[in-house]
Amino acid sequence: MEYKRLSHSSLHVSQICLGTMTWGAQNTQAQAFEQLDYAIGAGVNFIDTAEMYPVPPEAETQGETERILGNYLKQRGNRDNLIIASKVAAPGGKSDYIRPNMALDWRNIHAAVDASLARLQLDTIDLYQVHWPDRNTNFFGELSYNQIDEHEKQTPIIDTLEALADLVKAGKIRYIGISNETPWGFMEYLRLAEKHDLPKIISVQNPYNLLNRSYEIGMAEISHREEVPLLAYSPLAFGALSGKYLDNQWPEGARMTLFKRFARYTGTQMALDATKAYVELAHEFNLNPAQMALAFVNSRKFVASNIIGATNLEQLQQNIDSINCAISPQLQLRLDELALQYRVPCP
Repeated sequence: MEYKRLSHSSLHVSQICLGTMTWGAQNTQAQAFEQLDYAIGAGVNFIDTAEMYPVPPEAETQGETERILGNYLKQRGNRDNLIIASKVAAPGGKSDYIRPNMALDWRNIHAAVDASLARLQLDTIDLYQVHWPDRNTNFFGELSYNQIDEHEKQTPIIDTLEALADLVKAGKIRYIGISNETPWGFMEYLRLAEKHDLPKIISVQNPYNLLNRSYEIGMAEISHREEVPLLAYSPLAFGALSGKYLDNQWPEGARMTLFKRFARYTGTQMALDATKAYVELAHEFNLNPAQMALAFVNSRKFVASNIIGATNLEQLQQNIDSINCAISPQLQLRLDELALQYRVPCP
């Protein structure tokens, strides 16, 4: 396992980060403990969760993932060896049940952190991230930006930053990050932090995979020049890049079999054609398709950590072993050719 220091921080994160959003829905606490034991044994020191988890988000299960992780940390007593990241939810139909009058303001962010700390049974969260923007913009695969000139309901980013700064000062969180952001939002967080002497974001958690290389268009250069790397989520495109959903296959218990609403990576013919092409390319190079897809993400210089998820130990072992899969120059050339043929089929 390799480790990278997140610039502007003292955090050295493993190249592979363990995602947790299935815990409490598709995975039991016992299964989550097995995943944690295996991942940590393989060198993973970075665990990512959120107050909204598990996914799909439901009022009945909200916060269960953090509770499971908290129980593990208490039972194993290994918190000091790990970097724990969580997120505060923003307004939207996916989260309005979490707190009344949701917003990314002082009241909501302080309430969210206190609740997460209680569930995690911790005094401090290492990396605390804004899960998605509190303004009218594109995220979660949305396109066609809808401009609202008057009466747009939003929390100014400066208010969010000041609330997070208070929590850093109080010692409840160590560092801050953003997630599902746009180039404008990315730069605004940086500009306001510098202007008002507030904590600088140290990471961006956005989707990135062979079917969705949109991060390269407007965000990767900012990551490079401002030294704020990507924490890549959905590196397997909800599992689609493993090839298991091709030819209209719906494996029993698989995420997109259970939750058909997650059609971001399977909902168009271009997505299916691109997926098939990448899977066939992996076979041509005698590689496991999932490992090739993960190795591609691992190889990007602007990526600090690759957030994997799994519902069973076999998947987890295979995903972590992607660190031993190299992208040769010949394979990189072919990947780039396919990227030109299938231009961001699943933004």
